[in-house]
Amino acid sequence: MGSNLTWHDAAVNVNDYRKKNGHHSGVIWLTGLSGSGKSTIANLVNKQLFEKGLQTYLLDGDNIRQGLNSDLGFSAEDRKENIRRIGEVAKLFADSGSIVLTAFISPYQEDRDQVRKLFNKDEFLEVHVDCPVEECEKRDPKGLYKKARKGEIKGFTGVDAPYEAPASPELRLESGSLDEQACADRLVAFLIEKGWVKG
Repeated sequence: MGSNLTWHDAAVNVNDYRKKNGHHSGVIWLTGLSGSGKSTIANLVNKQLFEKGLQTYLLDGDNIRQGLNSDLGFSAEDRKENIRRIGEVAKLFADSGSIVLTAFISPYQEDRDQVRKLFNKDEFLEVHVDCPVEECEKRDPKGLYKKARKGEIKGFTGVDAPYEAPASPELRLESGSLDEQACADRLVAFLIEKGWVKG
């Protein structure tokens, strides 16, 4: 970071935005294997919150990699940078008073922990979309597991690259046994319990 930089405090801060919006803000970080249902669940939750009149935004892994992070590959270093950038963007949205949903494999606990450090304790919810790799591979909605098994994709999480499941997430959604709508409903109920959303 350059030494000639100065942080400028804004005249409108996060508490002002929250007061205007009438709700808490922060990030809901959905992590899980490819095919576990992260993006679908995040979309369903985002729609439910939007329909309640809340200020929300959804950051999806595939979409971000087609724009902001189009220069990154899938090495451990690039994955780390991918998550770092997303954390910073999510922080900006949270500071603007939004509830941010993110859907990223984010396979490494260290990277998720680094993102958590950007936020106050009551602003970050790690949600493990927990689905056995066998079920994810059976679903294989994008055909990625098939390609990985053929060797057409190298370093694919769950096949030849590791996934470090959260040891103590704020919420675990058993998407291997529950359908995506049930998982979304459970997450919304959890947000109501936490006081992020009014019932």
